[in-house]
Amino acid sequence: MPIQYEAAKALVSQNEPYAYTDRDTMLYALGIGLGGDPLNRAELNFVYEQGLRVVPTQATVAAWGAGRLGEVGINYLMVVHGEQRLTVHRPLPAAAEILADWRIEDIIDKGPGKGALVLAETVLKDKRDGAPIVTLGSTIFARADGGFGGPSEGGPAPHPTPARAPDREVALPTRLDQALLYRLSGDRNPLHSNPDVAKAAGFERPILHGLCTYGVACRAVLMTYADYDPTAIKAFDARFSSPVFPGETIVTRMWRDGAVVSFEALIAERGVTVIKNGRCVLA
Repeated sequence: MPIQYEAAKALVSQNEPYAYTDRDTMLYALGIGLGGDPLNRAELNFVYEQGLRVVPTQATVAAWGAGRLGEVGINYLMVVHGEQRLTVHRPLPAAAEILADWRIEDIIDKGPGKGALVLAETVLKDKRDGAPIVTLGSTIFARADGGFGGPSEGGPAPHPTPARAPDREVALPTRLDQALLYRLSGDRNPLHSNPDVAKAAGFERPILHGLCTYGVACRAVLMTYADYDPTAIKAFDARFSSPVFPGETIVTRMWRDGAVVSFEALIAERGVTVIKNGRCVLA
């Protein structure tokens, strides 16, 4: 059944309750590769309960499953994550009870055989006082759902990448079992774990979650320009351009201009760019 544009645009949910513990915080940090060196005290702060710190991108899994995306009418087997946006209003606590407000911002029809872009917004709020903690924006590329008659233009403009050579580069390896570890933070789509499902979706083997790649890129900026202080990151936006296979090395290239760090990520082994138009805003 094709997407019903007006009905889908009207979908909202408010005050969905979620909670996470320090265990979830440590598991997420491990899922994006932090803690690999047991003598790195800066990274230990993200995977050890004493003085535990929280990577801002953990907000993408803190209320995993919030909203009504399943009612939009898209083919989930053919869905990939297109873009992720994040704005921090206050630092994420190491453990919290939160509320999630979700809505569809728009659905862009790229045409028959070209898919659709579903833009959604989720606001995470502190249950204690209702104040916003983080606003998340996502673009889902529904590869099999174009041609439903919706608008053909729209969505946020991509952040421009500087033309000069990058100021810094950081290469971070991923583990062969990285997707199996990362999925324990919420996204259990079998595309990332089951070889048969991955093959049916057009991939030679299970791929890494786009949001895991996003977290690895945040880790690169965090260690390079924020001295591992997660409160220094106020916004973190990226566009996903190609899948990553677990075991590959993600090279994050960064350009700093004042409070803005532009970034992109590529795979060292294949030379393929996997994140484009990245933008991080520092405090």
